[in-house]
Amino acid sequence: MEWQPDEQGLQQVLQLLKDSQSPDTATQRAVQEKLEQLNQFPDFNNYLIFVLTSLKSEDEPTRSLSGLILKNNVKAHYQNFPPNVADFIKRECLNNIGDPSPLIRATIGILITTIASKGELQTWPELLPQLCNLLNSEDYNTCEGSFGALQKICEDSSELLDSDALNRPLNIMIPKFLQFFKHCSPKIRSHAIACVNQFIIGRAQALMDNIDTFIEYMLQRTQDPDENVALEACEFWLTLAEQPICKEALSGHLVQLIPILVNGMKYSEIDIILLKGDVEEDETIPDSEQDIKPRFHKSRTVTLQHEGGEGEEGEDIDEDEDDDDDTLSDWNLRKCSAAALDVLANVFREELLPHLLPLLKGLLFHPDWVIKESGILVLGAIAEGCMQGMVPYLPELIPHLIQCLCDKKALVRSIACWTLSRYAHWVVSQPPDAHLKPLMTELLKRILDGNKRVQEAACSAFATLEEEACTELVPYLSFILDTLVFAFGKYQHKNLLILYDAIGTLADSVGHHLNQPEYIQKLMPPLIAKWNELKDEDKDLFPLLECLSSVATALQSGFLPYCEPVYQRCVTLVQKTLAQAMMYSQQPDQYEAPDKDFMIVALDLLSGLAEGLGGHVDTLVARSNIMTLLFQCMQDTMPEVRQSSFALLGDLTKACFPHVKPCIAEFMPILGTNLNPEFISVCNNATWAIGEICMQMGVEMQPYIAMVLNQLVEIINRPNTPKTLLENTGINL
Repeated sequence: MEWQPDEQGLQQVLQLLKDSQSPDTATQRAVQEKLEQLNQFPDFNNYLIFVLTSLKSEDEPTRSLSGLILKNNVKAHYQNFPPNVADFIKRECLNNIGDPSPLIRATIGILITTIASKGELQTWPELLPQLCNLLNSEDYNTCEGSFGALQKICEDSSELLDSDALNRPLNIMIPKFLQFFKHCSPKIRSHAIACVNQFIIGRAQALMDNIDTFIEYMLQRTQDPDENVALEACEFWLTLAEQPICKEALSGHLVQLIPILVNGMKYSEIDIILLKGDVEEDETIPDSEQDIKPRFHKSRTVTLQHEGGEGEEGEDIDEDEDDDDDTLSDWNLRKCSAAALDVLANVFREELLPHLLPLLKGLLFHPDWVIKESGILVLGAIAEGCMQGMVPYLPELIPHLIQCLCDKKALVRSIACWTLSRYAHWVVSQPPDAHLKPLMTELLKRILDGNKRVQEAACSAFATLEEEACTELVPYLSFILDTLVFAFGKYQHKNLLILYDAIGTLADSVGHHLNQPEYIQKLMPPLIAKWNELKDEDKDLFPLLECLSSVATALQSGFLPYCEPVYQRCVTLVQKTLAQAMMYSQQPDQYEAPDKDFMIVALDLLSGLAEGLGGHVDTLVARSNIMTLLFQCMQDTMPEVRQSSFALLGDLTKACFPHVKPCIAEFMPILGTNLNPEFISVCNNATWAIGEICMQMGVEMQPYIAMVLNQLVEIINRPNTPKTLLENTGINL
């Protein structure tokens, strides 16, 4: 006899599902308790699957919720389900995978995958053959639902599907999926491509046997009229380009692939509408808050000086380039095509150019701005991989790009900024009057453009140019500062944050050359005005503190007139954050967890002050409780807080050791426990701080050696230790 629900039990389950949608925490608690009670009854799960698959009178969110609760039960207790309950659930799933509602189909798909990953696929041998059979259904919903489930299984269990344990079902599945690349429904084509994409990384044999057919299909699908399908297909090239097999698999197909990718790099009509491509002047329109992406603070990584060289801030251990020209955060065909071309350029290097150069000529000088814009993007995308091969053409191309900075279309001006920044290294290697001077002059004009997107692109490009040019910029400092300071009064919220970055990078790049009265007079008043305007809780303090940290380090004694209020505020920020963390840990229901970024950024600015002011920081330290606060920060649970604490400890050791010395006995054991290479940056900064302390302590270091020596020896003998950490450890020893 098939299982049937009892009416009273069913009403009880429905009431529970209704309650669990309530925002009230007390109700939520009651729901959790009730769930735990009901889980004692094995057929509770039958009710849940019944509501999901059979109770069509209920609303979709309730039915879907029933399925998600069941999914959690499967995750937690599947091995305790009686066989008849497990079988009932499996049967119901397969019989209802074609539910007319997309939400219910997706929920059943998630449930199937969860069961499959629990009992591994071995204990449900009919699952894959049945799902593959259902793909042939005339009914769209059944085909789409089955494909959705198969896509989830492929994502979760790609290795198992290509193993002997299951007799390699992929040998049947891959050719089957390939047939659907031509299906009339874009959603189905998209599922098929996503399923196959899962097997590229593992180089599944079934895929390799079909690789040429597959690539033929993919070339067609990347040109699919449906943008979502084209995007799924385009992601394949991006994935393939990162695999060792890429070169041999694609060599023969570049001649077809390159024009397709280049074509995908044009803005679509919808992009242009979304980007307000026809709006030229928008600088007076305030930004909406949701346009502003959260920023992440990059903490300091420090290195010991050796061979008389300057101690530089080490090359950051996890650089993460944001090579994007649009802030439309949506991933789309244009971005995916550009990313794929970028990665392929890094694989094929100069071999790509014969396929590209003939196309580029037609694009870069095209009368239609959309096509010309895509040509400039192509040129930027290949900059890294094809640099050597591009060098002969650059003396002609760079002036053309500099001209594009004055184009009447804002989207052309902004992409020209980005592409030029990708060639900044070459520009700086030429005599300054050749390209650096004209490029800098035009970029500074673009920083003051009337269009916000252009301002943003120009500011970012200028920061890249600053990093490449360093002291080459010194002769133009007055002119550069005039522009950046003028932009302060002009920019809306979002671009202000990027402007701080450009100013900080300038300070990092020219260093003490910034310490001239006329430069300080220009730069400091607007920065300090912003500093006074912002409240302690305002996240805009982050980029401003980072910027001031670079400026303080560069200006050295020139920063003295401004140091007192800046120092005090940083100490207050650290103190407030620590106090809030303390209250939160004692009464989490009464207090919110603090945003520790405030403390991290403040510690980094204090490091900048100590590094820039040297001995002058002595009086500030003497009048504050910074050493007590530092003792707490060094023991924080969050690695980034410890990382910045050790940087500050090292900088204070160099600047005013008498204040650090009384704390050494308390600090050394903490430093010793942080010599853990699992947290590379924390470990690196702790090593550095120990080194600075050794140099000050001399023979008095003796009692503390045992706390750190073994760890240092262990680090230096580990394989794959990053270069910065190895150097610091070596010098330390």
